[in-house]
Amino acid sequence: MVTHHLKDIQHHSERAITPFHIFDLDKAALAPYRKPHTKDHFCLLFIQKGKIKMQVEDRYYDMAADSISVIFPGQLSSKEQVTDSFAGKMILFDEVLFCSDILKNELSIYNHNISVKLNHIALPKAETIQVQTLLSQIEELYRDLTSVKKEQARFYIKILLLKLVEFVHSEVDKTAHTNGHTNDYAKFLQLLERHYKTKRTVNWYAEQLRISPKKLNATTKKLAGLTAIETIHARIMNEIKQLLLLSSYSHKEIAFELGFNSPAALNKFVRAKLDETPSHLQEQLTKMYNT
Repeated sequence: MVTHHLKDIQHHSERAITPFHIFDLDKAALAPYRKPHTKDHFCLLFIQKGKIKMQVEDRYYDMAADSISVIFPGQLSSKEQVTDSFAGKMILFDEVLFCSDILKNELSIYNHNISVKLNHIALPKAETIQVQTLLSQIEELYRDLTSVKKEQARFYIKILLLKLVEFVHSEVDKTAHTNGHTNDYAKFLQLLERHYKTKRTVNWYAEQLRISPKKLNATTKKLAGLTAIETIHARIMNEIKQLLLLSSYSHKEIAFELGFNSPAALNKFVRAKLDETPSHLQEQLTKMYNT
C-alpha cells in the first residue's frame, strides 16, 4: 500500500517555507490518489464539477459539485469512478494547520468524531461561496509566497477548516439521528451560548428543553462525548481562555464578566478543571500562541 508524504509532493523551493501545498485537480491529476493509500498529512478536496465515488476506511461517499472532504493522516482512502468532467482543488497541509490543539482544548465540544464528520460535506450555496472565496484567497497568496503571505495563507486555511468544523457540528449533527436526540442537543447548545454566563446547572437547561436531566446527559454524551455539565464547563472554560489571552481584562473583571461571585471563585473553577491558577494558565496560553 502506498503512503504519500507531503515533502515528496511539494516543490523543493517550498518545503522550507510552507507546511501546505495547493493545486488544481482534473481526472488526470487525481490519478495518484485513485488506488487505496494513506498520507502523512491532511488533505482537503473541493469538487467544483463532475463526480467521484470515494472510499475512506470502510465508508463510501458519492461526491458531486460543491462537496468537500477532509481526509486525516493515516486514513485509508481511494477515489473511484471519476467522471471525465471532474475538476476541483486540493490542499495538502500538516498537523499545525489543522488546529488539533485548539480542538482538543478550547473547542473540545466540537472535536467528537471529527475525523469522520469531515470526510464528506455537501455544502449549501452560502457555504460554497464562502469556501470558494477562501480558496481563491489562499491560491492567490500561494502563487507568490513571501514570509508574510505564507502567514496570511495559513490563517485563511485555518479559517476555512474552522468554518467546516462549525458547519458539521451545527448542521450535519442535525440529520445524523432521527430519534429526537440531535434536535435536543442543538437546542441545548443554542441555550448554552445565550446563558452560559448566568445559568450553570443541568437542571435549568433540562427544564427549558422540557426533558429530564438524565435524558439531556445521555444526549450530550452520545453526540459529543461529554456530559451536560462537562459541556457547560467546557464552554465557560473556553471563554475564560479567550479573555485571558485576548482581552485586557483583569482576573477580577473576567470573574464578574462570566458570572463568578469573586476572583476566588474563578480561581477555584480553573483549579478544579486544570489544576492550575488563572495566572499560570494565562502564561501558558501566551507562550503557546506567540510561538
